[in-house]
Amino acid sequence: MASGRMLSAFRKLSITARITPYRSLSTLVLAEHEGGSIKTSSLSAVEAAKSLGGDNSVSLLLAGSGQSLKEAAAHAASSHLSISQVLIADSDKFTYPLAEPWAKLVHLVQQRGGYSHIIAASGSFGKNVLPRAAALLDISPITDVTKISGSNLFIRPIYAGNALSTIRYTGSSPCMLSIRATSFPVASLPADSKSDAASIDQVDLSTLDEDDSVGKSRYIKLSSQNAERPDLGNARIVVTGGRGVKSAENFKMIDKLAEKIGAAVGATRAAVDAGFVPNDLQVGQTGKIVAPELYMAFGVSGAIQHIAGMRDSKVIVAVNKDADAPIFQVADYGLVGDLFEVIPELLEKIPEKK
Repeated sequence: MASGRMLSAFRKLSITARITPYRSLSTLVLAEHEGGSIKTSSLSAVEAAKSLGGDNSVSLLLAGSGQSLKEAAAHAASSHLSISQVLIADSDKFTYPLAEPWAKLVHLVQQRGGYSHIIAASGSFGKNVLPRAAALLDISPITDVTKISGSNLFIRPIYAGNALSTIRYTGSSPCMLSIRATSFPVASLPADSKSDAASIDQVDLSTLDEDDSVGKSRYIKLSSQNAERPDLGNARIVVTGGRGVKSAENFKMIDKLAEKIGAAVGATRAAVDAGFVPNDLQVGQTGKIVAPELYMAFGVSGAIQHIAGMRDSKVIVAVNKDADAPIFQVADYGLVGDLFEVIPELLEKIPEKK
């Protein structure tokens, strides 16, 4: 009886709760750029902003220094039909995307622009900057959103993707989100598109706080893969190796197969922890979230944390000696076999990439 009365009370509470709608929508997208171009994950954040409502003004915030920033701004201005303004913060403070200066920049731009929403992709950049900026603005961010049902109603996965949580934001403005880029694919611009490029405006940094010029973190170096392969987060095909590969030397088979079919290389947490590959190749709940057209898993058992990072792949192919491996429960095609026999045979029979 007591539980029934409590449930009834909760129902009444949900019915009588008053939600103040946004009078007008305006969104600030925190964007990453590299080599003079906007990253696809940031354009996915713009795509997510479209779902907030029809009458939504979208501004893209870029920070950096030098010619690369100018080229990225020019690319951003014509990269998506929904972008109405590109804001650039040109300063040596933003040469590297550190959380401290970026958080202060977001705080400054929000104070001036009064945006209803702030969105970033749920990658390492967004996870680094968004919480700190939210703390400065004294609001609670909503992370890893996979669906937007309205200006204040969002869906995000919980329990490693085994359940979906619907969240209604009732806090003060702005509503801050990080979105899962794979859930908001970017539509290519029509070939006959002749829309005007968005305006490019400089952010006045004269009032940016200078108190802690030496922040709590500093840039050391950038390590990247030299191989001419697709980016793991955006690749059409991903070839992943797990603990079953057994060594870094054996992992070269995964590299060869990926190179032959033009795929990106991924790895499980176990393979990364064992030192087979660097951690920027990790796929999973604590790594990168991918959703390629084809995902090939070799020696991957299928831990729930790994499956959370690739379950949205269009076609999943798994090869494992263990017929009871959990990966077979999500695989479209499964082969119970020894990867050390399967991969060499694939390398032999697959034609060279043209």
